Amino acid sequence: MGKSTLFLAFACIAAPGGLWAANSEHPPAMLTIKRLSLESALTMAKAALERCRDAGVQVAVTVIDRGGHPQVVLRDVLTMDLALTVSQQKAYTAMSFNTATSELENRFSMFSVPKIDGVLIARGGLPITAGGTILGGIGVSGSPDGKIDEQCAQAGVDAIQDELEMEGG
Repeated sequence: MGKSTLFLAFACIAAPGGLWAANSEHPPAMLTIKRLSLESALTMAKAALERCRDAGVQVAVTVIDRGGHPQVVLRDVLTMDLALTVSQQKAYTAMSFNTATSELENRFSMFSVPKIDGVLIARGGLPITAGGTILGGIGVSGSPDGKIDEQCAQAGVDAIQDELEMEGG
């Protein structure tokens, strides 16, 4: 296999949409990017908040978009203000690493990644994905136990999971 054939094969696999390089010499000028609707993000945040209320705790919930920007932020009445920042950082970290923040707790023992501004390695953050596409993240903060934060975040994701699967990401 020659260098140009190998490059073309790699470009076809790595390209957004998979096959633009086979049909054209140039990549497309624009890409279609899937995003959560405001209604879906709000449904997630409310479900997470309600799950935590059912557990007897008041929390802050942040749903971020794929760019890391807050889309929905809810803070229950008695939740500390600090929980707002923490919930956003958990959501950002989960989205950035495309994994639950609980799975990152022991991952960086030799590296300084957790010291980067905005990254927080603590239970309670989950990525939001559908069809292999990262749509954002959800973070919950305020309970006395990170396991509860994570259960509440999972309730938020579960609230729209069927819709996401039907849309195909």
